[in-house]
Amino acid sequence: MPSHLSADRPAAQPPGRGPVDALITQTRRLKGEVDAVRRDAQGDGTDPRERWQRALCDLALHQLNDLHAHLAELRDGPPVPETAPARPASRHEALLSRVGSAEWNLLTDEAVWSTELYRLLGRDPSAPALTLDELPSLVLEEDRPRLTAMVTDCLVDARPIDGEFRIVRPDGAVRTVHMMGEPVLGADGSTATMWAVLRDVSELRRSQRAVRETRDSLHRRRPPARTGHRLAVEPGEAARPAWSGSLRLPRQGPRRLDIDAHHLPARTGSLIGGGWYDALELPDGDTLLSVGDLTGHGPAVASTTAMTLGALRGMAMAGTRPAQLMAWLNQLLDTGAQPALAGAVCCRYRPRTRTLTWAQAGHPAPVLFRDGTGRRLGAPDGVLLGATPGAAYRQAEETLQEGDLLLLHTTGLAPSGGEPVDAAVLLDLAPRFEPAHTAQECLRTVVEELGASEREDDACVLVARVTP
Repeated sequence: MPSHLSADRPAAQPPGRGPVDALITQTRRLKGEVDAVRRDAQGDGTDPRERWQRALCDLALHQLNDLHAHLAELRDGPPVPETAPARPASRHEALLSRVGSAEWNLLTDEAVWSTELYRLLGRDPSAPALTLDELPSLVLEEDRPRLTAMVTDCLVDARPIDGEFRIVRPDGAVRTVHMMGEPVLGADGSTATMWAVLRDVSELRRSQRAVRETRDSLHRRRPPARTGHRLAVEPGEAARPAWSGSLRLPRQGPRRLDIDAHHLPARTGSLIGGGWYDALELPDGDTLLSVGDLTGHGPAVASTTAMTLGALRGMAMAGTRPAQLMAWLNQLLDTGAQPALAGAVCCRYRPRTRTLTWAQAGHPAPVLFRDGTGRRLGAPDGVLLGATPGAAYRQAEETLQEGDLLLLHTTGLAPSGGEPVDAAVLLDLAPRFEPAHTAQECLRTVVEELGASEREDDACVLVARVTP
């Protein structure tokens, strides 16, 4: 299609090959990752949720395939007119053939089509391009008024074109076409030509319909969907200790910790997140306390959470200090078969000296309450687990006192649409913690204050009180 001056700006110059090649590489990587997720979602086809997940992945792949083809066309420049005999189109060419361009000269009634537009519409490239008056002959009868209205608005009111209609190819196939275009003004300000880009979105719309249909099927079959949800939740629940009430670690004796924890589900409750809380008595009498959260939802994330928690426990049992433990967890998540990101806090409490040694990885620091007031502990350096290969982590120490309350929480504690829960929100609870005698009472206060709020993600809260 010839270059032109649009209604309000000159035609943009194509970017250099380097930036476009980088975008193509990113798109290919995304395609591979989405395809891996789609394979994980494969099932026997009887579970509506699995069909819905697979349909969403198919839709994303269609969009990424189109994006890859568009970027390749942008990199390679305008197509060269065909002079060689026709040959079977490659997959890449087939993708490119789903996008074509056209320009209609209103003064001479001439039309110029790209080779790709001929392919898209199933027309013989040797035939003359159809004029705007002839174009509706390709369109499904019930969609012709829509096309006429778009073209009229463009030519009369200089409005950009952005709409869809269905065409009937010579072989009888019906395809959905998305058309975008603009008027091109002449020297006198009137519309001289109209250009447009037409894209075959049939596969994309088919995938979108599949997503809607499987979603509707999922809603209609609520009981089976809940059963499927239970199967997805169980691995995640296994990653969190099933405590009912406070946990007292029996071998600690004096200066022990009174601990309680709670999981707050997301508002949808459809897919479990990667949050965990944990407390473990170690062989030397120390206590391990940890909370964390992997990004994402679903059974795969729950499985990775269980693996992460198991590794954390094993390294802590072997005597690994919190900073080194974080460094090794970072390596584990970064080099795994399915790389993941996680925020976490890991604390090691020594009851004999009441010393708390802790490290964090891109996570809110613990909040310490004492004598009716509270403060968030100063966080040592630490990036998200799995974000940076070879990252170094530091640890901090805090000496606790009898009656102190330590609160650990994940980032999902904030209500939907709200800012992340900061220290101020939690510090306001300090006067209510003061008269409480157990960790369970303190935890109940947190749940009463924040548990009823709708939240985008699930959250975990752990409280530990230093007892005599």
